[in-house]
Amino acid sequence: MSTDARINNEPGFILHTYPFKETSVVAEVFTRSHGRVALIARGARRPTSALRGLMQPFTPLLLSWFGKSELKTLHAAEWQGGLMAPQGRALMCGFYLNELMLRLLARGDAHEVLYDCFIATLEQLAGEACNTDYERILRRFEKNLLSEIGYGATFDVDADNGTPIESHGRYVFQPERGALRASGQPGCPVSGQTLIDLAADQFERQATLTEAKALMRTLINHTLGGKPLYTRQLLRDLTELNL
Repeated sequence: MSTDARINNEPGFILHTYPFKETSVVAEVFTRSHGRVALIARGARRPTSALRGLMQPFTPLLLSWFGKSELKTLHAAEWQGGLMAPQGRALMCGFYLNELMLRLLARGDAHEVLYDCFIATLEQLAGEACNTDYERILRRFEKNLLSEIGYGATFDVDADNGTPIESHGRYVFQPERGALRASGQPGCPVSGQTLIDLAADQFERQATLTEAKALMRTLINHTLGGKPLYTRQLLRDLTELNL
């Protein structure tokens, strides 16, 4: 795609906005065919602006923009509808997902599978009321996100010898290598059954959820180079929901 191409009616979501000059905002958006894009929404902070009420997270939009630089100019935005926004604790989970994508996705890389996964995840968050269900939903999205950006891990094979993981074995997981037999080596402790469950995308066991949380956190922190996720800390401070 040419850098100065005009894009019309691209499905997308607002991940984050911040003020730009007196009346405008910069919107970091996640789109289906163009990935993460930074858009200037000129005049969006004016009370009479048609864009003002649309610059909100979790709102399905059709976005049109143009520009030659990395920072594009938003030409139009239209509410697409068809999706209920998460509420309460689910809303907090949604902000966590937004920060993950904002921090981990490079601009301009399309992730259509992840985009569809994000919509499905928002639908699940909006429809669930059980804290355990939130945990399951978040772990599955984290795993899919890491896989999409090229940091997907092989969970069901011993990284030392290539043999299948044994369900009753004890392992440690190292981000740079994978699963290794627990024999005094550094890494995130994890059971063989949890590794097998992760490989199969199964999160029904409570033990798997507990260990998967620690393992996903290890992988995400490694990918971020140890930089903190602000929503994770904020939610830990303000709510009982521990991401």
